[in-house]
Amino acid sequence: MIHTSLSIRLFSRLLVWLLFVSALVSCVDPEDLILRGTVDIIVVDGAITNLAEEQIIRLNRSKSDPLTGRFGTRPITKATVEVVVDSAQVIPCHETVDGTYQLPSDFKGQIGHAYQLRFTLSDGAQYVSSQQVIQAVPPIDKVTSQFNPKSIFPALAGFYTAGHDLFIDTRDPAETRNYYRWDWKLYERQEWCKTCYQGVYAIFGDITTQLMENPPPAGNYYIYTSGNKKLLEDCYYELTPPPYSLRNPVPEYKYDYNCRTKCWEIIYSHNFNLFSDQFTNGGLIVNRNIAQIPFYDRNPGLVEIRQSSLTPDAYRYFQLFQQQTQNTGGLADSPPSALAGNVHNVANNREAVVGYFAATSVATFRYWLDRKDAYGVSLGGTAPGGYSGLPGAELFYALNLRLPIPEPTFPEVPQLQLLSAPSRPPTAICAPSDTKTPYKPEGWRD
Repeated sequence: MIHTSLSIRLFSRLLVWLLFVSALVSCVDPEDLILRGTVDIIVVDGAITNLAEEQIIRLNRSKSDPLTGRFGTRPITKATVEVVVDSAQVIPCHETVDGTYQLPSDFKGQIGHAYQLRFTLSDGAQYVSSQQVIQAVPPIDKVTSQFNPKSIFPALAGFYTAGHDLFIDTRDPAETRNYYRWDWKLYERQEWCKTCYQGVYAIFGDITTQLMENPPPAGNYYIYTSGNKKLLEDCYYELTPPPYSLRNPVPEYKYDYNCRTKCWEIIYSHNFNLFSDQFTNGGLIVNRNIAQIPFYDRNPGLVEIRQSSLTPDAYRYFQLFQQQTQNTGGLADSPPSALAGNVHNVANNREAVVGYFAATSVATFRYWLDRKDAYGVSLGGTAPGGYSGLPGAELFYALNLRLPIPEPTFPEVPQLQLLSAPSRPPTAICAPSDTKTPYKPEGWRD
């Protein structure tokens, strides 16, 4: 899940920018990073919140190819990851999937307590963050929305800008200096749960193959037979035929499969929305624009707004990150370098570690976006030929910039056929993930 920290999606999109901005805490000589072609940077993405939700730390490594200079990112596995509470209690994390480390399910942060991230890589290198004390955050009092044909910047797909601007009211506490960050998470009903490339969706995985020989020019191909006993619930990919077959190489094709049960797509914000009460301490924050929700489709959606507290150091880091990722790209910009955060190598303080470990309290507000005031064509409606008759095709096109391609039905046949299998095409399960859930979101209106 994505909480108040920089999400791994955001790092994936902006990591190239990171290598073209000036450092905040510990600066690495830009020539060391770029000219030698040996960039090797750890990326930390994690936050402790006071909510009863998954508390996740993600560790990745961005590394450039010495010859091409191109960057690739891979998860850091088999690390020992811990969170230290108030310099005394050590909470171990366990690795769930590669590079993702989760605290115990019953763990959540508490306001006024200090949290510190520590981790040790498999090669023995040790890293530690600065301490982060959770600051209180006020509740969100009110949310309103307004359709805006110029809401989205930069434009989606290079041309689409329509969406809804969301505004909040909240009361800033007078007794403390406060720093805020706003994020959002959008739930949309999803009708398409799986795409299979060079294969088909299979409910059962006990599939056997037999090489069939046809006289030329048909070439050779495989016959697939399903035993209908061992569950797969995933794509089954086509085997590569012999070199002399006309089906070698396997042709390019893909099929999309409807969801078997109700399913919701989860879409996240990727922009920074920060605020300091330096000039408004103790006053009302009224009609603050905190979100721009794209007009993906004409159906309503549910928006979860997250109002998070930040420490002064975290606010300065995210503010600088925001400024430099928005302003870089010209010849007059800062020389290439890495934007380091609050995590450092215990034995080598000059090593740049990208990202920030934060501890924050979060106030949430769930807002039903009915889109009744929207006008014009949705992003999903810009598909060639306009709105499709397929259920859910509007959202599918908005997210993938193509219409869904169902597996062909009789009298047509799919590229890969499964014999003795359940009737085709099957539906696909809605597997819980960061981007989909089969569980009805709290606040969803049927």
